[in-house]
Amino acid sequence: MLCCLCLIVTLAESKLYVDPHTYEDPCQAVHEFAREIEASRIKIEKIIGSGEFGEVCYGRLKLPGKREISVAIKTLKVGYNEKQRRDFLSEASIMAQFDHPNVIHLEGVVTRSKLTMIVTEYMENGSLDTFLRSRDGHFTIIQLVGILRGIASGMKYLSDLGYVHRDLAARNILVNSNLVCKVSDFGLSRILEDDPDAAYTTTGGKIPIRWTAPEAITYRKFSSASDVWSYGIVMWEVLAYGERPYWNMTNRDVINSVEEGYRLPAPMGCPTALHQLMLDCWQRDRNERPRFSLIVSILDKLIRNPEHLKLSATVNRYNRHLTGGIYHTSCTYGSHVIDMWDRGPRPLPHLSQSILIAFIGLVSCLNKVLHHIFLYILGDLF
Repeated sequence: MLCCLCLIVTLAESKLYVDPHTYEDPCQAVHEFAREIEASRIKIEKIIGSGEFGEVCYGRLKLPGKREISVAIKTLKVGYNEKQRRDFLSEASIMAQFDHPNVIHLEGVVTRSKLTMIVTEYMENGSLDTFLRSRDGHFTIIQLVGILRGIASGMKYLSDLGYVHRDLAARNILVNSNLVCKVSDFGLSRILEDDPDAAYTTTGGKIPIRWTAPEAITYRKFSSASDVWSYGIVMWEVLAYGERPYWNMTNRDVINSVEEGYRLPAPMGCPTALHQLMLDCWQRDRNERPRFSLIVSILDKLIRNPEHLKLSATVNRYNRHLTGGIYHTSCTYGSHVIDMWDRGPRPLPHLSQSILIAFIGLVSCLNKVLHHIFLYILGDLF
C-alpha cells in the first residue's frame, strides 16, 4: 500500500511539458491550458514596445473578486495569417503550463474578441540586458550572483518539465521592481525570423549564434545541455553588465573561434569561481556540462560563502588564453571541493585570431574605464 502511494506521489511530481504544436487546433491547446479573459476586464494604457507578432502594451486587469493589477499585453497584429495566429497562441499554451517564481506568469488570453491578446504579469524593469546596461557597476557581486541564481532556478524548473528553451539570453529575462528575474519569451523557441543576432544554419532555420551551443548550430541538437551553454553566456552578460557577447565579431567568426576552442574571457572583476562555472557550461562535450540542478547548488553555496567570490579571474585569463597553459584552483563548498581547470587543456584558436580577440576585449574594457572617467569629470564640473 505504501509503495502504491509513493508511486502516485512520484507520478504527480513528474509532470512533463506538453508541446502545443502536437494539437491540430491551437485554440484547443490554449483553452486546455490557459484561462480565457473577457476583453472588458482589460484596460490598455500605453504601448511599451513591439513583439514578433504585434505591439506590447502596459495595462490593468481587473478580474471578479480580485484587486486590479498591472499587466503586460501582447497583441496579434492586424492582417495576421493562420500560421502567425497558431504560433502566437502556442506561446500562451506554453506559458500556461509553467508555475515558478523565476518564470514569467501568464494571467490569461483573449481569443473571443476582435483583438487577440496574451496577458502576463508586468515586469517593471524590462529586459535584463537593457536594465544592466543602464546600471553599469551599480550592484555588488552577491547581488549579481543572486540574479544568476534566480535564472538558474527558473531554468532548472523548465528542464525538469522536459522543456528546452533554445533562446536563453539576457534579452529574454525580465526583471521586476524587486529585482526578481524571470525567464520569458517562449515563442522564440521556434525558428527565429527577425533577430539581428540570428544567422542561417545549413538546415535553413535561424538561431541566435552567440548564445547557442555548437551541436545546436551544426546539427540542430537542442537539449537541456544546449540551454546550459546559453546560460553560461547569460552569466557572462550579467557579469559584463549587458555587454554584447563576442563584441563586434561576425557570427561566422564566433562559430569558427568557438569550434577552435576559444571561450569568452572573464569580464572585469569577475570572480574565478564564476568564470570557471561559465567555462564548465561551455564544455564542447554536452555530457560534460553541469545540469541546472548543480548550477543552482553551486550558486547557493557561493552566496552562503561569499569569501570564494573575492578572487578575480581577470588577470588569470590572459595567461591561460595566450599561452595555452592550465592554472588550477579549487573552491571548498562545505564538505566537498570543486576543482577548476582539471579537465585538461582545450585547443587554442589560430594565433592571429587569438590576438584579435584579445585586442577587442581590451578595447572594450578601456572604453568602459574611459566612460567612467568621463562621468566622474562631468560630475566635478557640474
